[in-house]
Amino acid sequence: MDKEEEVAESLLQKNSENDGSLAGYESLYQLLSSELPPHLFQEVSRVLYGCNRGEVLKPLPLHNTLSSASVEQNFDVQAFEFTADEEQLRPARKVRVGLIQNAIVLPTTKPFAEQKTAIMERITALISAAAGAGVNIVCLQEAWTMPFAFCTREKIWCEFAESVKTGESTRLMQQLAHKHNMVIVSCILERDEVHGSILWNTAVVIGSHGNIIGKHRKNHIPRVGDFNESTYYMEGNTGHPVFETAFGKIGINICYGRHHPLNWQAFGMNGAEIVFNPSATVGDLSEPMWPIEARNAAIANSYFVGAINRVGTEVFPREFTSGDGKPAHKDFGHFYGSSFMAAPDASCTPSLSRCRDGLLITDLDLNLCQQVKDKWGFRLTARYEMYAKFFSKYIKEEFEPQVIRDPFLDNQKRF
Repeated sequence: MDKEEEVAESLLQKNSENDGSLAGYESLYQLLSSELPPHLFQEVSRVLYGCNRGEVLKPLPLHNTLSSASVEQNFDVQAFEFTADEEQLRPARKVRVGLIQNAIVLPTTKPFAEQKTAIMERITALISAAAGAGVNIVCLQEAWTMPFAFCTREKIWCEFAESVKTGESTRLMQQLAHKHNMVIVSCILERDEVHGSILWNTAVVIGSHGNIIGKHRKNHIPRVGDFNESTYYMEGNTGHPVFETAFGKIGINICYGRHHPLNWQAFGMNGAEIVFNPSATVGDLSEPMWPIEARNAAIANSYFVGAINRVGTEVFPREFTSGDGKPAHKDFGHFYGSSFMAAPDASCTPSLSRCRDGLLITDLDLNLCQQVKDKWGFRLTARYEMYAKFFSKYIKEEFEPQVIRDPFLDNQKRF
């Protein structure tokens, strides 16, 4: 490599780090499709993204209005279809789902009211685009109404907290849900006014008539690197509720809960057909896990999973430190977007952009959930009674691991 090539590569790498792209490409899928010959890309795509009923996932045609809106408003839009086998005794159960990822709109130094208003205007536009495409259920990212300030440990950001019932964002989402005949999953910092005004990380499920169906509070709180969120809220107390909506049964596994297989499993055991994973996670910490965990959960639990991650680098006014030895800093790193949908048959969509707002539209036939259950028999072959017996022992103080030791280990000096 000559001097000019070294300089060019260095600049490309620098630009990629700044904008969150992969060597100038918005996603791995875009990189591969651009750099590989078509016949090789087809094989790579089959291996990376799986097959839906034996075929590579098919893109859905985008209406001109949606394509124009994505260009004018600068957001990535993609659309795909998951199909199921035609059944003789049961009609298809098709639903159109939208996942929305977004960056904050204004700098974190701006007045809070201006920041929040700008984000709500942006989300209103994205939901309107989804509605124009006929989306039935939309899920927003974790704490979409605010910067992800929870790891700064500054309490001023608590001002963004809202009541589930009367909060500004809830009222807006109710209006949009009713207007568009759409179910909306809205993830907020909740102010629990009934119990001493404490905070929760909460998903509000709003029905297609603008009614509040219910809420779920984040079950697992991270204590890793910058993400020590227990300064603001603790583990939720709502269990693993599944919300039966006009368009299917949905659960919400908020962010860090995706690292806990039993958390995923509980939503499935309660009958979920779609589980959303609204998140906020950065590249240095979790990106190798991101394309795996939600997809594995869809396979293991025979339901669809929508994984949503915010996008962009959020810089805060004052430096903060974390427990990982890094010097004081003003941002967590780059939120790499890459939202995607995974199916119970191990197929999944390509991800949205790593560096722009995005709307991912997927058509799902919920009959696929039961068809995969019948095919693989995971529920049929599970040993719940054995697992229950083990866990009942594990949580007791006198628990001892079931380890059978090789007796020759005590006589190693003989050899």
